[in-house]
Amino acid sequence: MTTAPDIAQLLGPFLDPVAISIVGGGTLLAIVLRTPARDLGRAIAALRTIGRRRFDAGPLLDQVAALGRIARRHGVMALDRSVIADKDVAAAIAAIVDGRPAGEVEALLRHLRRARIERHVGAADAWAAMAEVAPAMGMVGTLIGMVGMFVKMDDPAAIGGSMAIALLATLYGALLANLVAMPVAARLRRHARGEAVERLRLEAPLVALAIREQPRGPSLVRDLPVPMADVA
Repeated sequence: MTTAPDIAQLLGPFLDPVAISIVGGGTLLAIVLRTPARDLGRAIAALRTIGRRRFDAGPLLDQVAALGRIARRHGVMALDRSVIADKDVAAAIAAIVDGRPAGEVEALLRHLRRARIERHVGAADAWAAMAEVAPAMGMVGTLIGMVGMFVKMDDPAAIGGSMAIALLATLYGALLANLVAMPVAARLRRHARGEAVERLRLEAPLVALAIREQPRGPSLVRDLPVPMADVA
């Protein structure tokens, strides 16, 4: 059975704080400089969604159907007291309660869906940028290590540390890019595509509800002018 000291002894030669600082710190600095702060925050927050199931619009469709029954029985104003967790559906229902035309409700849903896609893509792009930068930072570490080797050529005992930096920096860059950043970016993009497709299913029933509950204008028959002959 492998014990903790055995694992530490096995991994010891592959751990170098200088190489870790060069690759990790350089990658982080590059991402901060090239990524907007909002996308950077979303990229970190998106890590919580990595293990979630694929988004399913089914429960929201059931809720929209239930809201339609409530509006049919008690009037559209009754929907104003409903508790809706999903922000997009809540915004659409609020627009319907306010009497917005169906075209505006449809445009609102499309805008919210596009904005959500942009947020997801921004988070995924931050991780994709990390996958792009990490190998370059590994090469920077390799060059720094090689310079250290050339400087210490007259001291063979000191060459080993610089050689370790040169080799391990390349290793760290490759591992960070291919085992961390790239898989996270791919998973976030897959989640974003699936959610965008599922949310398309919400547009039709919400627009239909808006059409049904749209305030009716005055009666055409009532507003027609009365012929003078009939008055006489």
